Amino acid sequence: MSGVTVRIDDKGVAHVEMCRAEAGNAIGLAMATGLLDAARTCAQADGVRAVLLTGRGRSFCVGGDLREFAELPGDRLAAHLGRVTDALHGALRVFAGLDAPLVAAVQGAAAGAGLGLAAASDLTLAASDAVFVAAYTGIGYSPDAGVSWSLPRLVGPKRALDLLLTNRRVTASEAAELGLVSRVVDAGRLTEEAGKTAELLARGATGAFGATRRLVAAGLSTGLDAHLDAEARRLADAAVSDEGREGVAAFLARRGPDPGVSRAT
Repeated sequence: MSGVTVRIDDKGVAHVEMCRAEAGNAIGLAMATGLLDAARTCAQADGVRAVLLTGRGRSFCVGGDLREFAELPGDRLAAHLGRVTDALHGALRVFAGLDAPLVAAVQGAAAGAGLGLAAASDLTLAASDAVFVAAYTGIGYSPDAGVSWSLPRLVGPKRALDLLLTNRRVTASEAAELGLVSRVVDAGRLTEEAGKTAELLARGATGAFGATRRLVAAGLSTGLDAHLDAEARRLADAAVSDEGREGVAAFLARRGPDPGVSRAT
């Protein structure tokens, strides 16, 4: 059993849930492989327009499955961790390549790889009782799950190093101030608000969302001239797509765009 489930609803939202509540949704090999399979399902299924990532139970994800790792002898641990990170990083690559935006709903603890999943999401809603902690160096590990890439881009390199080296706990409100999460909601309303956000995105222009995701990611490492050229190309592609034509027609007619219109030209 992978510990990950995927359900695609009739609104086009893919609900990806980590289901090892009894272990804080700790990520071992099975869970990492399950996340990769879930990401591939989202990429291959027809009609996925948004992805909602959640963790069952009290915590979103407490990080790596240290009990699993501790059971392995030293001569097998490195290879095992390689398989875990290959699968987990593969999932992050697939999610990043989707046109459908990725929304994370974080409650309880988001530690280690859980922090990485939260940081990798396009929109991250945090319950008011959520706590974020890097945790890696506290056990003598270095980061994975893209944390050393995403965290400096979200909060800046100095603040990222503060979190990565000291492993101090960051509350939901501070995470919002730092730019680690999009917004904080009452703990009792997290599921509702995250679902509404994913459904709102699912009604939007998925092709334009995909182009925007890639432009924002590329803009962090691309020079201005090259980025302006990329924006122009993406805009032209979007304008002649069925989605773009429907969006303009809907605006001029003072109605909402038809979410069923394909992005294909």
